[in-house]
Amino acid sequence: MSELRVALTFDAEHPDRSHCPPGTQDRVLEILSDAGVRSTFFLQGRWVSAYPESARRIAGAGHLVGNHSDHHAHVTEFSDEGLRADVSAAEESIREIAATDPRPWFRCPFGDGHDDPRVLDVLGGLGYRNVHWDVEAFDWEEGLDADAVTRNVVDGVSEHGDGAIVLFHTWPETTPPALVRVVDRLRDAGAALVTVDEVLP
Repeated sequence: MSELRVALTFDAEHPDRSHCPPGTQDRVLEILSDAGVRSTFFLQGRWVSAYPESARRIAGAGHLVGNHSDHHAHVTEFSDEGLRADVSAAEESIREIAATDPRPWFRCPFGDGHDDPRVLDVLGGLGYRNVHWDVEAFDWEEGLDADAVTRNVVDGVSEHGDGAIVLFHTWPETTPPALVRVVDRLRDAGAALVTVDEVLP
């Protein structure tokens, strides 16, 4: 059987949809802990300030931590100076509260700017590289149940193959039940669940 490494990643940010019951982020962490899975979390700076215990719990559990900006805005709309300030503010919150350095991992909010040379140059100057995704769970999309989210991930990983980076979020109500199924099904398929630094060159 060929190698199949899958990096499950989670964007931790203030939710912008209605289906986000309290405690979802803690349930995600419990599921990963119970399954013995180490994942990658991209933390929004203002989210870290609002949920310091969750941020510390993520870092303390040994998950890889990246920067997800401070305001979760479209980064292509920032000036170079504005983007530096936003990324640096998030980094400061993550360092102070979660006691970990998010560099070199960054994820552009909404994926906006992930292939923009100017944005990537600014990020590089701050010691970051952007981590986009290969497979999207669409857990944020209202109207999709956990079965649909599970199919999105499992089918997407199957199509992509080794090194797939999967995008989840920490707040949708469908994420925890889908995550349980995704972990089981990917492992049944022989996948190793890893962090992004294990699949990116």
